[in-house]
Amino acid sequence: MGLEEASIMSVEVKLFGRWGFENIVVRDPSLKKYISLKPVYVPHTGGRHEHQRFGKANVPIVERLINQLMKHGRNTGKKHLAYNIVKRAFELIELKTKENPLQVLVRAIENAGPREETTRIMYGGIVYHVAVDVSPLRRVDLALRFMTDGARESAFRSAKSIAECLAEEIIAAANNDPKSYAISKKEEIERIALSSR
Repeated sequence: MGLEEASIMSVEVKLFGRWGFENIVVRDPSLKKYISLKPVYVPHTGGRHEHQRFGKANVPIVERLINQLMKHGRNTGKKHLAYNIVKRAFELIELKTKENPLQVLVRAIENAGPREETTRIMYGGIVYHVAVDVSPLRRVDLALRFMTDGARESAFRSAKSIAECLAEEIIAAANNDPKSYAISKKEEIERIALSSR
C-alpha cells in the first residue's frame, strides 16, 4: 500500500463536509436497523434501493429527509433545493444546540414516530377501527413526514424560511416538545389508537 492510499483511507467521511457519522447513537433498538447512518459525503443514492424489498432502509437517513421535503407540489423533483434547505437547517441546529445535527435528527425521529395506530377492519358490512402496532420502518417514515409537514406548514405565509422552520421542528421533536407538529401528530394518533383498543 502506497503513501497516497494510506492517506486516502485515513480521511474521515463527513456529511456535507462538516459533520461526522461516528458517535451517533440510536437509542431505540427497534429503529437501529432502519435508520441508516452509513458515512456519505453527499446524500444522493439515485434510487438504487428501488428494486429490493425494504431497500429504503439502506438509504441514508438525511437523504430520506431530503426526499420527504420534495413532496407535495411546489418542490417536486427539486432535489438540489431540498438539499440546500436541509444543509442550512443542519447549520442552524448546530448553532442552536451545539450538538451534531445528525444526532439531533436521530433523537427527533425516535421521539416523533408513533408506536401504535388504527386500521380499518370491515366485518359484515360494519367498519371497525382496531389498534395495531406500527412497524419500525413505518415509524421512521411517519416521523420524517410529520417533521417536514410541520416545517412546511409553519413556513407558509411566514417571514421565516423553510430551513429555519425545519431546524426548529427537528429541535422541538428531539426535545419531545408538545408544541412540535410531529410530536402533536404522534400523540393524536396514539390517543385515537388507545380509544379503539
